[in-house]
Amino acid sequence: MFARTAIRFAARPAVASIKARTFATSARATASPRVAMMATAGVVSATAMSYAYMQTPVAADAKPIAGVKGTNSERTFIAIKPDGTQRGLVGKVITRFEERGYKLVGLKAIAPSKEMAEKHYDDLKARPFFGGLVKYISSGTPVIAMVWEGKDVIKQGRAMIGATNPLDASPGSIRGQYCISVGRNIIHGSDCFEAAEKEIGLWFGKAGELIEWTPANVEWVQSDN
Repeated sequence: MFARTAIRFAARPAVASIKARTFATSARATASPRVAMMATAGVVSATAMSYAYMQTPVAADAKPIAGVKGTNSERTFIAIKPDGTQRGLVGKVITRFEERGYKLVGLKAIAPSKEMAEKHYDDLKARPFFGGLVKYISSGTPVIAMVWEGKDVIKQGRAMIGATNPLDASPGSIRGQYCISVGRNIIHGSDCFEAAEKEIGLWFGKAGELIEWTPANVEWVQSDN
């Protein structure tokens, strides 16, 4: 009898322990979905905030890619070619456009592929110099691609650049000051609104690559009184 009583008492802690473990396991099992839901909600929330942050620059592309022709939002594509980069003229070209009052809304250094160079100069593919031009642009030296914005920037940009042949360019133009050879004329600029649309789309086609911003001195640059 004493033995049977001892066995019963000895068994009780084991049963209690089993129940305790069972309860704890059950509690953890019950809590796990809640914890998972909270963790998932946190991840979703963080992802949403991250997505919203990353998408913020996309608003800059709300206007047409080349802006609106004839307005202060008109845009042009300007590229400093490999020879301009090699000669260290990038800063001088940017300074010209900045000092004129135009706004820089896109800038990148890129070593274009042969395919990209062919697309850019597609209108010249029938010319005998096309192959050499493509090879030169895709040589591996960076092209400094830019988008400038402002009133009449396409026409004025071309005037600032100067004639294709530097020997015909006015002394005050970029080519007239820095170039002597048509094959090394350091810079490219869109020659019409349609070309600007095509070229900006080719070089800055991804969302968020063009930045909309307001210069602090805009009222002192743009005014028709």
